[in-house]
Parts: sequence; structure tokens; C-alpha cells
Amino acid sequence: MKTPLLQFTDNGIYCKKANVYLDPWKPVDHAIISHGHADHSRYGHKKYITHHRNVPIIQHRLGEINVTGKEWGETFDVNNVKFSLHPAGHILGSSQIRVEYKGEGKTSILFGYSLGKAQRLLKYLNTDIGEIYTHGAIENMTEVLRPLVDFPKTTLITRETKKEQLLGNIVLAPPSAHGSTWIRKMVPYVTASASGWMTFRGARRRRAIDKGFVLSDHCDWGGLLESIEATGADKIICTHGYTDIFSKYLREQGYDARTEATQYGEEETEAALASKSTASV
Repeated sequence: MKTPLLQFTDNGIYCKKANVYLDPWKPVDHAIISHGHADHSRYGHKKYITHHRNVPIIQHRLGEINVTGKEWGETFDVNNVKFSLHPAGHILGSSQIRVEYKGEGKTSILFGYSLGKAQRLLKYLNTDIGEIYTHGAIENMTEVLRPLVDFPKTTLITRETKKEQLLGNIVLAPPSAHGSTWIRKMVPYVTASASGWMTFRGARRRRAIDKGFVLSDHCDWGGLLESIEATGADKIICTHGYTDIFSKYLREQGYDARTEATQYGEEETEAALASKSTASV
């Protein structure tokens, strides 16, 4: 059985390969501290590592200690295990602690529609953990929107892009790229999809996605019902999504509701956008 990289012990969360503890609750030789609250930064460790903004906080609380401050995204190795600190948003200097051992061996591919979802993801991706590469359909649309929005830097994947360049970094791609020749050339990789459809049970498995994140650009069930009530509409025509289920529910609530067949797609015709792309690996 494979030993997990992090384990819970009597002293706290322990990384055996590095002989380092994360926020230990008993005295240890080597401790990485996430933030300054008393239950996470305790007295008695021989060596402390934390974000530099947390250094004066824990020195004020703990006195003379051996402490080293690190910057966001700065990597440091302990016995061939790579650690880095990333903003947690809890209190000043609070950190998420990233632990890697023989990592950076896969490309992270995140699927999102080329107009809207991809830019929403791009705006809030953490660029501390790597570069962001893009499929041509997403790059082209993002360039149209750059004069309007301050996006992070992206790099278009072209025929000259080597898969070694992508390892350990993030690739933004449209859903239509999943299973394509374009993506198969990036092996090894892990996939994730950001969509409102991830709310539904089994959606990730049905789409053959490793990870799923619920992120929708539309109203949810409750929001739709609130909108219908607010408008005072006499008739509701359902055209997107699970139209039969929703219209049936509305009729049960006393509304005059029905479905109507349209030529609207799930979001957009990704194939058309992709056909304009020069992206390949």
C-alpha cells in the first residue's frame, strides 16, 4: 500500500519524506506554520517556516524563535520534497501549504467554454503555481476581450510547443478538445471541467473528467423560480437544459408552462471556434 505524503500523528500533520510537520500541536524539530492563530502556531519547535508577513505575528506571540519567512509561491526543498506557500485569505499572512514529491509530472487541463467560462476561469487562476497555456479557440476570444479586462498572461499552444513545456502547468481548453488528437499529444495529463452541469450527480464520470468544479454562468433552480415569480409572467416557455423536468415542475406549481424546440446549443458551437484555431502540439 502506498504511504500517503501527509499523515496525522500524535504531534500533528506529518510529512515523513521531509521529516517536517505542518502546524504541529506538540514540539517538533521542523515546523511549517500556516498562520498566526494560537492553535496553529505553538511554542517549542526548533525551527519555524512561515510567510514573511506572519513572522512578526508569531514572534510577538512566541518570543525568540528560529523562524524563516517565505514569499507567496516561493518554493523550498526539504529532503527532495518541494513546499510552497499560497494565499489563504484567512488573516494577514495566512497560507495554504502546497506539498509536492516527484510532482510537476503532469499537465493540468481545465475545460471551459471559449466565450465566458474560459475568461472567468483565467481571471482568477492562481498564476503562482505555473504558467497558463491556451487552446487557440480560447486564446483568440481572450485577445478580443483583453482591451476590456485585465487578464493574466497566457501562451498559445502551437505546433512548436513541446509537451515538456506544459508539464506542471495549466492548459485552458474548450470541451470539444476532450478526447481529440490535440489533447492526446499532451500525455501525461489530468483533466477538470468547470461547469454548472457538475452539480448533477455522475456528471464528472459521464464526461470522463478527473475533477469537476461547479461554476455556472446561469441562474440555478432557485434563481429561475425567483425570476419567474418576479416577472409575473402568465406563460413560461422552457428552451434550455432539462426543459421537460422544469416545465413539469412549473405546471405542478400552477404555471402555464411548456417546452419549445429551438436550435440553441449547450453553450456555443465549439467546433466552429476550434476550426479557426491554429493550435496543435
